Amino acid sequence: MEIYCRNIDRYIPIKGGETLFEILRDTPALEEIRRDLRPICARVNNKTEPLLFQVFAPKMVEFVPRYIGSGERVYTRSLCMMLYRVLRDVLPGSRLRIEHSVCGGYYCRLWDKDGVPLPVDTALVEALRRGMRELQRRDVPFERYEVLTRDLIEMLRAEGLHDKVLLLETVHDLYTAYYRLDGVIDSYYGALAPSTGHMDVFDLMPHKQGFLLFAFNKRNPDVPAQFVTQEKMDQAFAENLEFNRIIGVSNVGELNRAVDDRRSSLLIQVAEALHDKKISQIADEIARRYHQGGARVVLVAGPSSSGKTTTTKRLAIYLFANLLKPKMISLDNYFVDRDKTPRDETGDYDFESLYSLDLLTFNRDIQRLLAGEEIELPTYNFELGRRQYKGEKMRLDPGDVLLMEGIHGLNPELTASIPEEMKYRVYVSALTTLSIDDHNWIPTTDNRLLRRIIRDHKYRGASAVETLRRWPSVRRGEERWIFPYQENADSTFNSSLIFELGVMRDYGEDILREVPNDCPEYAEAYRLRKFLSYFRPIAEEEIPPTSLLREFLGGSSFRY
Repeated sequence: MEIYCRNIDRYIPIKGGETLFEILRDTPALEEIRRDLRPICARVNNKTEPLLFQVFAPKMVEFVPRYIGSGERVYTRSLCMMLYRVLRDVLPGSRLRIEHSVCGGYYCRLWDKDGVPLPVDTALVEALRRGMRELQRRDVPFERYEVLTRDLIEMLRAEGLHDKVLLLETVHDLYTAYYRLDGVIDSYYGALAPSTGHMDVFDLMPHKQGFLLFAFNKRNPDVPAQFVTQEKMDQAFAENLEFNRIIGVSNVGELNRAVDDRRSSLLIQVAEALHDKKISQIADEIARRYHQGGARVVLVAGPSSSGKTTTTKRLAIYLFANLLKPKMISLDNYFVDRDKTPRDETGDYDFESLYSLDLLTFNRDIQRLLAGEEIELPTYNFELGRRQYKGEKMRLDPGDVLLMEGIHGLNPELTASIPEEMKYRVYVSALTTLSIDDHNWIPTTDNRLLRRIIRDHKYRGASAVETLRRWPSVRRGEERWIFPYQENADSTFNSSLIFELGVMRDYGEDILREVPNDCPEYAEAYRLRKFLSYFRPIAEEEIPPTSLLREFLGGSSFRY
């Protein structure tokens, strides 16, 4: 019997029944892969599996290191289980909630059995760090089991993991996998490492009312990630977590129960009202600054599929309600001619680069508008790949506000020649605060990726394969051109909606099923389908036509 190893483009003979870890360890031809990549999981027939996966038939296998997407997820999940295991010794009976990614790490909170927040100090964090390092030194295996869901529910209930119990009771799978580490059980919705010995890079530090768990640095996987100041993101997350607490929906199990109890209509109405309130507050602040002589230029920025366009259109309405008149300029019309567009490391055009825009012409036009002059607006012909002028003029009159949307709005270099007091910056991102359960959060990137898959399929004729293939490049552009500047924002708008993944479930699953098994993107498509399967479907009929989600699903009253 043989497996085909994509890493070395060779067939490897096996007896049958070996684990991938054993094959990797005992095959001389894989020594270089083992040494240089230090794999933490593998793709088997384009599906991510743990290295303890047993092979009984011919398979296509690709070993994956920690710094590749699926490997990074495996590494982080494994760290989380190590943290939970150590916490059971350090603070018996406490509840751990890993809430979201922020400041370069994963924000963790602790509660007692009565739901009272527990104080976190340096001594506690050091005890957790020591325990995790000792667990790593002992190289304890992560043992995977699969049992009847009803049996696992009783096991988890006995452990006091009621958030996981609620999820399993609302998902209705017949069998469910769980893990055991050093005598403690937990459930994770994806593969874990073979053993704690693989988890050699991590750190913890106190933060706010809890602490941060750091995995490895993405640029250098041999050292821990570093703390990054993100006060405004922290605040945006905190506001929405409090909202979740008040409405009683903090995880997928609670959301599913609300759907079963026919409370989804109320969730939709309250979440949409929260969006309206926040956008109204931003418009009020812009108006206040305008009447004090500033805020003539409003820049709306954010990563892909964050809902910048709808946010900008709704903001314009509220500016009208503040007796201001927004005038729109599209940054896309200031692209440089195609032959002057910078290229990325692969040689492709880098349209995410700031320097794909004609900064000189853009700043000159804005300066003239602010001086009361009339300008001729450019348009960009994407078919010809060059800027054109067709006689469209613009002037800013008293009461006018210039409103612009684009990914570079927070980058100081974009508007370097415009006085700071004349600018107001809004950062838009889908900061998902809903968790799968206490130990499994929902990455904001997954939320945005699903939005983009649906939008690209519906409006741009792009398959899920094309969107998934393009996504790593989009993410690299965001890391370089957007995220470093997000703290420059005057206001941060969280565009996530607590009900949206339930609404997107059927849309997303149908599109993702079209991804064929024989292409590399199948692994990500399969993961996203599995993720969506945890959500009870929510009908979209009650979503208003002004909802930000309509930008991706269709049926919006705005024109795009």
